[in-house]
Amino acid sequence: MNRPSVRDINAAAFWAGVSAFIWYAFGTIPLQIAVAEQLRLDPAQASSWIFIVWFTGAIASIALSLVYRQPIPITWTIPGLVYLGTLAGQYSFAEIIGGNLLAGIVIIGLGLVGIGARIMAWLPLPIVMGMFAGSILTYLTRLVRVTVEDAIIAGATVAGYLLGRFLGHPRVPPLGLALICGLLTIVIAQRATPAVTWALPSLVIPSISFSLPAVAAVTVPMVVLAMGLGNVQGLGFLVAQGYRVPVTVVTVAVGINSVVNALFGGHPAIVARTGVAIVAASDAGPPAGRYWASFVAAILTLSLAFGATSVFSLLSILPASYVAALAGVGLIASMQDAFERAFGTTLRFGALIAFLVAATPFELMGITSAFWAVVAGMIGALVVEREQLLAHWAPESKAAAG
Repeated sequence: MNRPSVRDINAAAFWAGVSAFIWYAFGTIPLQIAVAEQLRLDPAQASSWIFIVWFTGAIASIALSLVYRQPIPITWTIPGLVYLGTLAGQYSFAEIIGGNLLAGIVIIGLGLVGIGARIMAWLPLPIVMGMFAGSILTYLTRLVRVTVEDAIIAGATVAGYLLGRFLGHPRVPPLGLALICGLLTIVIAQRATPAVTWALPSLVIPSISFSLPAVAAVTVPMVVLAMGLGNVQGLGFLVAQGYRVPVTVVTVAVGINSVVNALFGGHPAIVARTGVAIVAASDAGPPAGRYWASFVAAILTLSLAFGATSVFSLLSILPASYVAALAGVGLIASMQDAFERAFGTTLRFGALIAFLVAATPFELMGITSAFWAVVAGMIGALVVEREQLLAHWAPESKAAAG
């Protein structure tokens, strides 16, 4: 294994790393703030959560990228975070943490025995993405509502996002423009309250509780989202770029990060799909030096970890409409991607059933609709799209037979 070399550093890799960091900061922090508010976390709990998921992700990214000289960015699951927000009020925070802890343990186990990828491949991605789209629908409808109710602040945020999409320049992220336009409007309209104060992040070990309904509603979806989306898509992109990815090592690292995150109030880690698309693409320079893009992004990301307390204090100074709008536009691309993957090729009926069930809030046997959405989607596919479902499973059957 070759050692990392400063001779591999190049301008393209550096700016790709900066771009990835901008996405992390502008595209995900608003979601963390919004979900922390939904879960009614106190400042210390929220600070601990934000710190641990960014800190462990940065450390793992630095280690993996330098050791294997590959751009392997580790962060945390955005779909998982959004999904946890939908469980607010249905399970206690202690139960959610227990479910996240078990998810990390399961990911480690699946990674060690080498069957994680096969299990994730068995569960059709269109149905999983249909469930995900239904789960986040409420965020998008809330975006529309706050834009109508507060056309000045939320409207400016949406306008900034649309301008970024119109320009389509990789160095001008739509979410960055949305954040800036919204903030400028808040300042001009004098809608901000006291200034943010900086302090070291808190580390809080939360109460942990285990219950069967929470395991079904939290652990199973977290494992599917972390491995089915992060490993399959993120690592798949690296393979497509010609890298010989250490799948087992990365999977175990994701599991270890997930366990550590849970112990301090965080949620599962993931191979950053969007991050990979930035730091491992051709815009990041020659393949041999792209690992420096991941390194740069991770070093900059540490600032988010150590500024966790200040990040959460934004809740006290920013209008609720701005936070909701920023979270909403931050999910537009995820919703579009979910629809394309759910309804773009096969198993569209099963994906539709999963979407409808997940979009309908209910509990059955103490388990929320998102879990039942996957069950219903699989049943729908088995009844209506049996041949497509069997064709999806066929490669796995041949692999097992071989």
